[in-house]
Order: sequence, then C-alpha cells, then structure tokens
Amino acid sequence: MRETCQTRSSKSLYISLLILIFVLLESVSGRNLTFAVLIYRHGDRSPIESYPNGLHKESEWPQGFGQLTTLGMQQHHELGRYIKKRYSGFLSPIYKREEIYIQSTDIDRTIMSAQVNLAGLFPPTTSEIWNPQILWQPIPIYVVPKSFRPKLRFPIFDCPRYKKLLRETMTSQEFRAKIQPYKKFLKTMAVYSGYDAKSLRNLDTFKLWHVQDTLHCESIHNFTLPTWATEDVRATLGELTVLSLSSLFGIYKREEKARLQGGLLVKDILENISNATKYPGKRKMLIYSAHDTTLGALQMALNTYNERLPPYAACQIFELYQEDTGDHTIEMYFRNDTSRDPYPITLPGCSFACPLQKFADLVSPILVDDWESECRR
Repeated sequence: MRETCQTRSSKSLYISLLILIFVLLESVSGRNLTFAVLIYRHGDRSPIESYPNGLHKESEWPQGFGQLTTLGMQQHHELGRYIKKRYSGFLSPIYKREEIYIQSTDIDRTIMSAQVNLAGLFPPTTSEIWNPQILWQPIPIYVVPKSFRPKLRFPIFDCPRYKKLLRETMTSQEFRAKIQPYKKFLKTMAVYSGYDAKSLRNLDTFKLWHVQDTLHCESIHNFTLPTWATEDVRATLGELTVLSLSSLFGIYKREEKARLQGGLLVKDILENISNATKYPGKRKMLIYSAHDTTLGALQMALNTYNERLPPYAACQIFELYQEDTGDHTIEMYFRNDTSRDPYPITLPGCSFACPLQKFADLVSPILVDDWESECRR
C-alpha cells in the first residue's frame, strides 16, 4: 500500500514532535553549575627573607624579597587559561564585570598574580582590544586590607585566645610526639642557619619556614646552595614546614583554632554560596588571590588538609550545582598538579556532591558570629 503525502506529512510531524520532546526533556533534566568560588595561592616568588648565615642577599633578586617572579607570572597565566577552559560555557567568553568578582590580599605578589591570572582568563577579543600590540585588558581587583575584618591572610595573630592555643600546642603531647624525631636535626640546623634552636621550634616566628623557603626559592632559580643543603636536608626541612603549618591550624584543638582562623573564610564562602541560591543573578564566580597559609587554614578548618605544602598557583575550588530536583549541592576540588585534573575533595561526614544544607550543618561548629569576643575568651 502506497504512502500518501498526508501520511508522510503526519509521520514527519510526529517525528519532529518526538525530537522536540526529547530536547526539552534533556534541557530540564540533569544538574546545572550555578556558582563557583576559587581560592588560589600566588605564583613563584623570591624568598620572604634570608636567614643569618644565608649565602645570598636581597639585592640578588630582581625585585627584592617576597616578589612575584616571571616564572610565577607564567604559572598564573596557565591557571587563568585553565579556568577559562574549565568554565567555558559557564562564564561568558569575554569579560563581563557583573559575572566575576576578584579579591586579593594587600600584598604585591597576590595582586600581581591575580592580574596575570585574569590576563589568561580574559584575553581581549574584538571590541575589547584597545591596543593590538598589547593583548591585555584592565580588570578590577579588590584589595582586602589586613586590618579589614581579616579573612584572607592567616594566621591572624591579633587574637589573644589563638596565641594562647599556639602556646598550648607547643607544649601538648600531640606536638611533642611529632617534633621529637627532629630534635637532633633542629640543633644541627641552628648551627647551619644561625638561628637558635628555640626560634626554629617556635611556630609564631616562622624562622624554620624561612630557612626551608629560602633554599626552595634559591634551588628553583639555580642559586648556589650551601654545601649542607643536600636533598635529604631540604626534604626534612619540608617535612618540618608541613608540621609547622599543621600545628598553626590543627594537631591540637583544631576545631577551636578553625573558629578563630580558617573558619572566617569558610563562613564568607558559605555566605556567598547561600546568597547565590537565594538571589540568583548575573554573578557567577568569586575569586580570592591569597597565600599557602590561606589554603592551609581553609583546608584545616574543613578537615581536608592533605599534609602537604600548597604549591605555587595551587587552587581550591567550590562549585555550586542545582540538581534536577531543585536542591543545591557543593562539590570541592583542589588543583595542585598541572599534569592532571583537580583532585576531588569530600567534606568529612558528607558525600562528594554534598547537599548545601548538610554542608552548612557540618561546618557550623567552626563558624562564629562574634570573632572579637571569641578571641578575648
């Protein structure tokens, strides 16, 4: 039996309707990324300071101590390009001021890292190009002064209760057990570095950290190292620096320290994420440019710290999703290796895609309403 034109037309209409229904179902099913928060460490820099017996002076570094290097610029440009790729289809391909907000600590290297990161994230195109020879465009970065309700620079020593907790940490059984294997090494390092052993052991002086950091920076940039700074010595210094970071924000009374340190940043992030669910709008991303101790304080507060120093341009990611049920979930990732995808991080007590309300409930013990009062306890 031959098919009439009307039959063919009806069949075509039926197929078209099926395709339309399928497309509509696809568009309303699944989950959608609705907001993202990124916190990254600045890029490679010169040492913060030298140690008494150090071989090299500040004048040997092009911009002096604590400054972003050209390698650090390259690292953050790469991270900016990665962010652009990861969020293509979410962020607009061109810079739109209402979509993204960038904050930085009031330190040269974090401000400059944010600048070069944005150069990789939003290279100017078409009408954005104001000079064909300079493929860069100015994007605002909001600097957070250290004195302004601190939430990006940690540790915050201007807190009596926290300083008391640090003193207790250094005499606690937990800390003593961890430092005991290194006592002989610390005495040797005191001779090599020119610091006394007590200064190297104390957490709030950062002297040991500066010895390790100076050698690390010098090795990256092919400076001559002292003969005693073997790979084994530098590896042990790295272990002690991790111990120092862990001690500042954990090991002893981690949760109370988190309330006075990293919990401030957790609270700020959670408030921004919650606002994104209550008042959905054009803002899609919040970025913080900060430090290794910022990431350490944040991860220790969340109890997700991996017992490693966050490398240059390491990036902690929070992503807010709206599920097909209408509920919201948070996923966390940590990018500390450019050769692979970011590591997924699960908040203890929750699933990887953690329901927003459960996430808020789990972190509630480290959130404070009156930080000043907590510090005076």
